Amino acid sequence: MTDGPTTDRFAEEKSTYTVRGSDQPDLEAGVAAIRNVLRTLPARPGVYRMQDSRGDVLYVGKARALRNRVTNYTQVSRLTKRLQRMVSQTRSMTIVTTRSEAEALLLEAQLIKRFRPPYNVLLRDDKSFPFILLREDHAFPRVQKHRGARRAKGQYYGPFASAGSVTRTLNALQKLFLLRSCTDSFFQNRSRPCLLHQIKRCSAPCVGRIDEAAYAELVEDSKSFLAGKSTQVQKKLGDQMSAAAESMDFELAAILRDRLRALTFIQGSQAINAEGVTDADVFAMACKGGATCIQGFFIRGGQNWGHRGFFPAHTADVPADEVLTSFLAQFYEEVPPARLVLLDRELEEGALLAEALAEKAGRKVELKRPQRGEQRRLLEQATRNAEEALDRHLAESTTQGRILREVAELFELDGPPNRIEVYDNSHIMGTNMVGAMIVAGPEGLRKNSYRKFNIKRPETAPGDDFAMMREVLERRFARLEKDDPERRSGEWPDLLLIDGGKGQVAAVCATLQEAGVEDVAIVGISKGPDRNAGREHFHLPDGREQMLPLNSPTLFYLQRLRDEAHRFAIGAHRTKRAKSMAANPLDDVAGIGPSRKKALLMHFGSAKAVRAAALEDLERAPGISKAMARSIHDHFHANG
Repeated sequence: MTDGPTTDRFAEEKSTYTVRGSDQPDLEAGVAAIRNVLRTLPARPGVYRMQDSRGDVLYVGKARALRNRVTNYTQVSRLTKRLQRMVSQTRSMTIVTTRSEAEALLLEAQLIKRFRPPYNVLLRDDKSFPFILLREDHAFPRVQKHRGARRAKGQYYGPFASAGSVTRTLNALQKLFLLRSCTDSFFQNRSRPCLLHQIKRCSAPCVGRIDEAAYAELVEDSKSFLAGKSTQVQKKLGDQMSAAAESMDFELAAILRDRLRALTFIQGSQAINAEGVTDADVFAMACKGGATCIQGFFIRGGQNWGHRGFFPAHTADVPADEVLTSFLAQFYEEVPPARLVLLDRELEEGALLAEALAEKAGRKVELKRPQRGEQRRLLEQATRNAEEALDRHLAESTTQGRILREVAELFELDGPPNRIEVYDNSHIMGTNMVGAMIVAGPEGLRKNSYRKFNIKRPETAPGDDFAMMREVLERRFARLEKDDPERRSGEWPDLLLIDGGKGQVAAVCATLQEAGVEDVAIVGISKGPDRNAGREHFHLPDGREQMLPLNSPTLFYLQRLRDEAHRFAIGAHRTKRAKSMAANPLDDVAGIGPSRKKALLMHFGSAKAVRAAALEDLERAPGISKAMARSIHDHFHANG
């Protein structure tokens, strides 16, 4: 019996056991449930999941011999307090056997990312990393930023530490190699060069300013650059510039000179001062005050593609070796590993992790702790950055904790809020109405929890802010009641901040009362006289108003939350408005693609004229058959 899908990699040979115990919440009941599993447990490699009485996953682990590993959990006196708490909550287990321990390690990381168990070390920020994609499904390949699954045909370069890192490299590619970044549909419908060609960032293949062979040469040069062969590209550009100057083609020579300068600048800004290190990931870990920071540097082709600090969760009382191993397994679940991974410590399961990563990547992956030389200096730099990032994180956490305590005191909460949800609406004269929710907690803004709500109920009148907020909150809390009625997931808010005054607060209170939600604090935030920032009024449900001193850190914090919700709402509204402005009535007509749409617009002059055209006029349009003309006419005159 399986307890959910697993990936095809492990689908060939697996067996799953689920044995349930009683619901009694104590250590003895947990041990009894584990012993029930041991009766049928094989001594084979695999992954085990510990679950509570509701079936929620508490912990995911892997083992070379499942029976031996799971037996350890019945020896309570040898367990840490953390593991004893886990066993006391355990009421069932699910076992998946694998062919090897390396497969078990990969599956363990996969299931941890899927279930996010509270007793596992978790990679907090699991947002996918950006890559550069050089597509290969077009005669004139496009270069673009890419996130997510790598399904498109082409060459992927990455990971980059941040969107800023990938944007800087994309800008360099455009300056150096003049590759197009536009979509295929945009490319096909151009009749003259776009702005990027005017500012010398595109060779304009869309209008024939460069032929296929010359463009292919630019593509090959860009691949060489991304592979770390920038010196070859530099020499080639220098030779071409000299040849152009000798032939008196000074305009071409100037263009090549500018490209050469751009390449020299990029070489200086992205180069890594570590001789012999061309492709490597570098990780160093710092621990202090119960918190952990893992600093990662990403080097490809001898270029620095950025560095980033990670702060994994649930690391208290977990050995540092185990924290780093679990982090790396989860990190490389979606990111292809470099051939060389430099670490600041030897891992007990380093050989196993290297085997698993090699199996996943289809090539050798080496985990190494360098002792001397350039690699060692690079690792020392990562270690220094990890320590500094952790110090900043702890300082910010201390400040944040103090502010949250002051928020709790100000708004008479039971304790510092763990989840604050801030709501705002945006529209222009009642059009393109959007509601927005942002989320903040002790660790700061939780951007992966942000939500936008397209206002779509017919009874919500255009421009009615109260009705918009009512719709947003009804939908939000209906979903919460459905997904987590017992409030165990941590997704229920402790505090709602509403952008508005007494009227908005009263409307929100009424909405939540109708939904049966009575234990969530609600506060409205409105600007004071003359809408001056710094004189905000905070409106409580009982009608009271609060104000804070102009220099109050708590005021600054609440202002930032309000402004972030406003920014997010406006961004969602602008996106929706741009889509509606770009929408064309012809887009909804079945069988009308870009070519036919363009022909109709050229013939009639506008979509409005196409809508009003008689059937006979449509039949005379170029490229439109009688059957298609009838389809277009029927679409716009369904009741005619």
